[in-house]
Amino acid sequence: MPETANKNLEKVIALCSEMLELADLGDHYRPDDGCGVVFGMMRDSAYKIRGLAKDELARHECRRKPIT
Repeated sequence: MPETANKNLEKVIALCSEMLELADLGDHYRPDDGCGVVFGMMRDSAYKIRGLAKDELARHECRRKPIT
C-alpha cells in the first residue's frame, strides 16, 4: 500500500509541474488582469500542493528507515 500511495503522490507532483507550466503560459498570453488572477492562484496552489506532497513523501521515507 505505501508504494501505491507514493506513486499517487508522485503523480500529484507531476500534475503540479504541469499546473506551473500552464500558469506561466497563461500569464504570458493573458488578455486582461482577471486571467492574471486565475493563473496566479493556479501557481500559488500548485506550489502549496507540491510542497505538501513532497513533505508526505519524506514522511513515508522516514517511516521505512529502520532505527539503529
